[in-house]
Amino acid sequence: MAVSGKGQRSEKKERKKSLLYRFSLWAVPLFFRLLSFVLFATCRVQHQGRVHFDGLAKAKKPFIVSFWHYGVIYIVYQARGIPYVAMVSASRDGEYVSRILQSKGFATVRGSRNKGAIGAMKGLLREMKHGKTAVLVADGSQGPARKAQSGSILLAARTGASILPVGWAADRYKTFRSWDRTALPLPFARVIVRYGEPVHVPQGISGDEVEKYRLQLEQALDEIYEKTWAEFGKEGH
Repeated sequence: MAVSGKGQRSEKKERKKSLLYRFSLWAVPLFFRLLSFVLFATCRVQHQGRVHFDGLAKAKKPFIVSFWHYGVIYIVYQARGIPYVAMVSASRDGEYVSRILQSKGFATVRGSRNKGAIGAMKGLLREMKHGKTAVLVADGSQGPARKAQSGSILLAARTGASILPVGWAADRYKTFRSWDRTALPLPFARVIVRYGEPVHVPQGISGDEVEKYRLQLEQALDEIYEKTWAEFGKEGH
């Protein structure tokens, strides 16, 4: 059966979109690495509470890094030195994030609270058994902002891994009109990266106990957030 001119144009348009998408999957991670270097290489960075990170890293056991979503780009930039695995949204846009993380040496698993959560949790468990430290955004990929979800607690309860709360603030930065007001330090900014005391979750907990530790993590992250931004005379970003 002959294909109409309209159908041929539609197929040609779809092939073009597919080629552009595949090209962008290669180009975006490269652009991100170049842009993040240009933006962040000149920043003056002070690490506070680094002893908490170093103690967990020297133990040679996987742990869980937890932070608010607003700071994800800079925290990913800072992540280096140990093997990480991150959970990334299963959406089409999430593929860009996955490629960026993989270009930095991360392993990734795909899923979110609303889609593929069970499979993603199994993937995280598998990678942690192989020695990788998990990186989890505490308030998830869709928020609400600064409201901790239970994923980190459940993962810690399954693995026995400690949760390390982390946050950052800067004297010069840019925010975007997103649900979390994603922030980026500007060139030559003074940046403070703060690590909190690890949260230790007993293995095998459930129900009300999960909620107890979820609130503990949320409080720890908020305390880091408030103290760190207060260093620059701000209540938040």
